[in-house]
Amino acid sequence: MAKQSCRRVFRRQTKSNMPKVHISLCFIIFLYLSSEDFMKVDSQSQGNWCIANPITDNDRLLKNIDFACSKIDCRIIMEGGSCYDPNTPLNHASVAMNLYYQAQGRHYWNCNFESSGLITVVDPSYGCCKYQYRK
Repeated sequence: MAKQSCRRVFRRQTKSNMPKVHISLCFIIFLYLSSEDFMKVDSQSQGNWCIANPITDNDRLLKNIDFACSKIDCRIIMEGGSCYDPNTPLNHASVAMNLYYQAQGRHYWNCNFESSGLITVVDPSYGCCKYQYRK
């Protein structure tokens, strides 16, 4: 008699867990099939900007500044520019990386910078420093 009640409980648990497993499997398949969409940025959104990942080391940030500023005008982060302060590699790299990203057409790969760039939909502008956004 005890064995039958255990079997009934086990069967009920199996049946009640099946929908959860089915939903989880469907979700995994959905993520796999639409993985390209997660990597794309909708250029029709309110805006998107490229910023430096805050955990990036200063050497990488300085290389990003050098690269971006070799391609675009970076006077905005020079002394006297509206985005000079705060005078930190993280701030200057974020501004320079965004200038490059915007100039190249806002493709996610133009914000990679060897995995040190992040795309944000929140305008990172502050004070007099206005992050460029090209429509």
